[in-house]
Amino acid sequence: MNGIELLKKAFKLEETKRAPWVPFVGVHGGKLIGVDAETYLKDAELIKQGIEKSISLYQPDGIPIVFDLQVEAEILGCKLVWSKENPPAVISHPLLEGTPLADLKLPEATDGRIPVVLEATKAIKGKYPELGVYGLITGPFTLALHLLGTEIFMKLFEDPDYVVELMDFCTEVGMRYSEMLLDSGCDVIAVVDPMTSQIDPMSFETFVSPYAKRIFDFVRSKDKYSSFFVCGHAQQNIEVMCDCRPDNISIDENIPLDFVKETALAKGISFGGNLKLTSVLLLGNELDSKKEAVSCIDLGGVKGFILAPGCDLPMDTPVENLQAVTELVYSEYAQQATREMEHVASLEPMSLDGHFADDKIVVDIITLDSASCAPCQYMVEAVKQAAADFDGAVEVIEHKIKNVDGIRMMMALGVQNVPTTCVNGKVAFISQIPPKSAIIEAFEKELAV
Repeated sequence: MNGIELLKKAFKLEETKRAPWVPFVGVHGGKLIGVDAETYLKDAELIKQGIEKSISLYQPDGIPIVFDLQVEAEILGCKLVWSKENPPAVISHPLLEGTPLADLKLPEATDGRIPVVLEATKAIKGKYPELGVYGLITGPFTLALHLLGTEIFMKLFEDPDYVVELMDFCTEVGMRYSEMLLDSGCDVIAVVDPMTSQIDPMSFETFVSPYAKRIFDFVRSKDKYSSFFVCGHAQQNIEVMCDCRPDNISIDENIPLDFVKETALAKGISFGGNLKLTSVLLLGNELDSKKEAVSCIDLGGVKGFILAPGCDLPMDTPVENLQAVTELVYSEYAQQATREMEHVASLEPMSLDGHFADDKIVVDIITLDSASCAPCQYMVEAVKQAAADFDGAVEVIEHKIKNVDGIRMMMALGVQNVPTTCVNGKVAFISQIPPKSAIIEAFEKELAV
């Protein structure tokens, strides 16, 4: 059975002989062909080469062409800072800087980097018609945050009518871009909305659900499939995500796979995830990767489950680790042999001796990487803005779990989710981005001790 047919069976909750395998390659495709992320994401031919190399190495059933949540934002006036190892990051917010919402225009197929994405999509689907091709769009809430910045969290309460207007526009953007991707050959539209992990279910139902439903209904009207991607500690929103009626929910390691399975299947929705990106696929070895893969396969089962990493792969993810996952997918013998292997954890927590100081507050922020993870970026920005009011009395340190020291610090602080902010060694803010007033209050409380 070819990849797209296997994926369709999973989306329709039919039992499959094995779990479909969908590596979220992203800029890792650039690594495979020896080019940096910026060069890769600006060139359709290079993207095509990177995806072709990924297909050859990892034998996927489905694959995204581009994993970049800044394509639409760039067109709408957000300034980007480019990286050699990650997709670009948004560094300006036009609506916050005075641009009226009414002045923003829906994107055209000739705008920005959309032609690059569409050209690469057509080339891959044309050459691999049996592959499930994913087209990724920025979810409406994340796009709204790109346009307005963290001010959106205040607007939810102070000016909800404006947020509704903004969400309506971002939904129209998503539908417009989805249509372009579908017309270019995509089989699945993935609505990637990581910032929804920052709001509670009631706010989600008010400010996200009506708009996400419109996109999923639109994709369904085109006789194609959809997936709702979220990352971070979004467990509280899984049920309301399912109620938006996508064909699939895709989550990362912050949310237990068995919980998502139970919730999604009860709602008649397929589910995907949640291979550990950094501690296993990036920093582990082949055995670690096999153990992680077989654990997900065993938990996910053969009804409605799609095996995938929690988000786009770090650029330097070792090829052999991903090939180890591929081996597990296709070999029941390899699965059984891996189950019998003993996994030995080798990392020790970071020593905190000398880390804290008597004359200042030390703030540790555990992130995936604020240069590539939107929730991480906005949490780091919020904490730094609050710290700026304290004239050097607050030191802010980001620890990225894309490296071993970041994971060791995460262990030392007892952190379970990213992003998380710790103040003088105590967990203060988990996943959800707090308002500036709450951060200042936490700092003042520490100074008073």
